[in-house]
Amino acid sequence: MKPLFFLLFVCCNVAVAQQRDLNRSLQQLVSEFPGRVGIYVRHLKTGEEVAINADTVFSTASMIKIPITIGIFDKIEKGELKYDTVLTYRDSLASKVGEDVLGSFKDGQKISLAKVLMLMITVSDNTASIWSQEMAGGGVTINAWLENNGFTHTRVNSRTPGREDAWKRYGWGQTTPREMANLVSMIRNNKVVSPRASERIYRNLVRIFWDGSSLSQLPPYVQAASKTGSLDHYRSEVVLVNAPHGDYVFCVIADRFEDTRWTPDNAGNVLLRDVSRLLWNYFEPDFGWKPAEGAEEWH
Repeated sequence: MKPLFFLLFVCCNVAVAQQRDLNRSLQQLVSEFPGRVGIYVRHLKTGEEVAINADTVFSTASMIKIPITIGIFDKIEKGELKYDTVLTYRDSLASKVGEDVLGSFKDGQKISLAKVLMLMITVSDNTASIWSQEMAGGGVTINAWLENNGFTHTRVNSRTPGREDAWKRYGWGQTTPREMANLVSMIRNNKVVSPRASERIYRNLVRIFWDGSSLSQLPPYVQAASKTGSLDHYRSEVVLVNAPHGDYVFCVIADRFEDTRWTPDNAGNVLLRDVSRLLWNYFEPDFGWKPAEGAEEWH
């Protein structure tokens, strides 16, 4: 066997063994979790991936706000909306769910569309999201974009004619771990709506306020785009990490577990942190970072 060929053969086998170790470690986390879990991981540079129930359809919870913001930017690029237009808030828009910034506005108060979009993504403001879905043309319009761009399962269900049964089963939206990860990867690669729209969406996705789960296991000086979703028996997060040795994306969705506490140590939140920490240490083993002592108190 020639030296170069032998070296390539050894390197290939080492890589395969390492990937099996990653798969095995993730499978163990899934097997130990008291509920249903789907995980999809892909390193964008090498193509290495792990898929565990990655094509299973789950609820999106607030991750559906990514397709909604895409729907708005599609309207902007078509000239049907203006990014800097000034809107008038009305009390009738207020969501009854969650602690919304926009929902605390006074009737008649002015706000730019740009700020509404920022609130929808960065603090997951539900009032901003419901308003944005309406301005985007509703779920039918957003779903048409998703279908036209190759997404089979990711859909808006709430307030969408014809999707009442899906709404009863999945809530506001539905997706798979693979599709949600692929959607964020498309944004990263400037392939959503337009390069400038992709960049603007990505800038919002790297400004997330809710950083106590997956993001807490990444160095604060490494950029990551993300969006979480939370319900009583459900936690999810999609993350694209701009890591030193190449970007990687992952999506974790967990549901049907009994822990309904809205606390950092909820079983779903713990799983998100465990997966994120495992992936960071796998893809960046020599970085030499770990969360500061006591950081978990501020998750």
